[in-house]
Amino acid sequence: MDLQEAFLQLALLGANWVLWILVALSVASVAIVIERWLFFRGVAGRDSALLKPLSEKLAKDDIEGAAGVVKNGTSPGARMLVSMLEVADRGPGSARAVAEGNRAQEKLRLEKHLGFLGTVGSNAPFIGLFGTVLEILRVFHLLGEQGVTTGEDASGIMNGISEALVATAIGLLVAIPAVIAYNAFQRRVKQVLSEADALTGMVVSQLAERNEKAN
Repeated sequence: MDLQEAFLQLALLGANWVLWILVALSVASVAIVIERWLFFRGVAGRDSALLKPLSEKLAKDDIEGAAGVVKNGTSPGARMLVSMLEVADRGPGSARAVAEGNRAQEKLRLEKHLGFLGTVGSNAPFIGLFGTVLEILRVFHLLGEQGVTTGEDASGIMNGISEALVATAIGLLVAIPAVIAYNAFQRRVKQVLSEADALTGMVVSQLAERNEKAN
């Protein structure tokens, strides 16, 4: 069996299996959207809320107290500050270096599974189009074998083509929400990271002032 014949046999299976792939991708996308929404809801505004208590602790040169404020924090800025405050006695340069290293890890945590959404948004229409092509090939193969002799046959062919277009429609239906969610979550990543940067920047500034006074 040559490659063309093998592909024809695949086409004769129709587009149902492609539709099931799209359904699976849709279910996975919805699960990721819910998980990420709950995650971002849990960390929203938490770093901004830490600005005042941390500033007060550091103004009193209370490093241990500041560490206690962020000890059990789940927001990116709080998690970054745990390591930063551990090296506070080494100066602001060390704290800044630790913050930059941890920021990359926190960005990865914020973007968890977003690559999947982006991939689904980009490729679901092509998967649907593939299903449409398979279904159209199946219809025309049957047309070549049986021919069109009655109006009923022509109606069956038109129904087959309309069913083929369902795959493209479902592909778009899966892709559009995935793209919207991907873009929305990317904006949330930038917002949360900007809050974390403001928090860590404030701490580095306070540590620099502390270092100047010590010298």
